[in-house]
Amino acid sequence: MSESFELHPDLARDGIEVMDLRLSRLLLMNDAAWPWLVLVPQRPNKKDFHDLDPMDQYRVCDEITICSQALSRLFSPDKVNVAALGNMTPQLHIHVIARFSDDPAWPGPVWGKQAMQPYPAHQLEERVKALHQELKHPL
Repeated sequence: MSESFELHPDLARDGIEVMDLRLSRLLLMNDAAWPWLVLVPQRPNKKDFHDLDPMDQYRVCDEITICSQALSRLFSPDKVNVAALGNMTPQLHIHVIARFSDDPAWPGPVWGKQAMQPYPAHQLEERVKALHQELKHPL
């Protein structure tokens, strides 16, 4: 990974580090309303997907798939949303969110629907452990 990669302060504030994947730092958003992962390619000065070189584009797509499948296996969601907006946080990052037809924002986007609900400590520890275990041995 690049020596000059630094996680944007917004992502560091709102996300809990789960692990480093081949390319990306994997974060769990500290919002108990949704199983919500964020992939941050560990490349400096990248704002948009097309800023990555072709091999990194391939790697991040593979990581999106692995994370989507992990959320599907762990939580059996109705849908897994994938998005890369970056309008407020300029560092390239990709959201992978398990969605349920009875969640507070369904069928709309999760952004701005309600204030973040941080995980209680015990639930956060369990969630990170489950993700770590699931992603250590993806199918």
